[in-house]
Amino acid sequence: MSTTTSTPKAVRADRKKKSRHVYNALGLLTFAVMIFPVYWLVISALRPNHEIRSYDQTLWPSSVTFDNFVRAVNFPNFGTAIKSSLIICLTAVVGAMLMATIAAYAIGRFRFAGRKGFMIVLILVQLLPPTAMLIPIYLQLNDLGALNEYWGVTIIYLVSTLPFATWMIRGFVVNIPKELEESAMVDGCSQMGAFWRVVFPLLAPGLAAASIYSLINAWNEYLLAYVVLQDNDKYTLNVWLMSFTTERGVDYGALMAASTLIAIPVVAFFMFIQKKMAAGLTSGAVKG
Repeated sequence: MSTTTSTPKAVRADRKKKSRHVYNALGLLTFAVMIFPVYWLVISALRPNHEIRSYDQTLWPSSVTFDNFVRAVNFPNFGTAIKSSLIICLTAVVGAMLMATIAAYAIGRFRFAGRKGFMIVLILVQLLPPTAMLIPIYLQLNDLGALNEYWGVTIIYLVSTLPFATWMIRGFVVNIPKELEESAMVDGCSQMGAFWRVVFPLLAPGLAAASIYSLINAWNEYLLAYVVLQDNDKYTLNVWLMSFTTERGVDYGALMAASTLIAIPVVAFFMFIQKKMAAGLTSGAVKG
């Protein structure tokens, strides 16, 4: 009669399997907590108004309606708010990525006096709360005649995302072997030619991550746009949302529907960039 005993390797494998189940459960619980506000936003957008104001709330509406979306789309200045957000955010993101890429390459490749101090300043700038800079920014824009102008808000968004984007892309630059640039320069490329032809395509993951960060910050920003832009026909989408709050109350159904519509472009951009991130990570591989 023989008895079987578990080997230490089998015991470790069993413990590892159990711990993995625990981590998976914690991950699912965290996901449920984080996704619930988004779920409630979408469900509220599909509820009738009388059900939204009811005290007897359920996880699923008793009836689904798209009237809230119709009211949101037909609300005054919806089209102009979309135009304002697209002009400001796209210009700020493209400008920030271009400037951050060049600055990150200079910091990551060249040695110059004050380089470390400059990188520390990039991080310290991010510690300043935007509300603390509101009055100085307002005064400067007023002196420049940039109040109630698209380019005034665009500059604010570009400058606010530039330090972190530069720091993030710089981390990708230093991980690209210098030998790739040296090989290109041996073949006749200049320093900038090697950068644009060799280094820049390999920065796709960093550019994708930085652009997502920049777009989310610019697309969701409210306070600075509300202070700088003063005409209803120039409001961005987040400032336009306050139009649903009137003296007669808040149209919660249309507000939830409009908020859902506003979130769609950022989600779509992330889904598109996510594929580019994966492609960039694999294309940067160097076989030794």
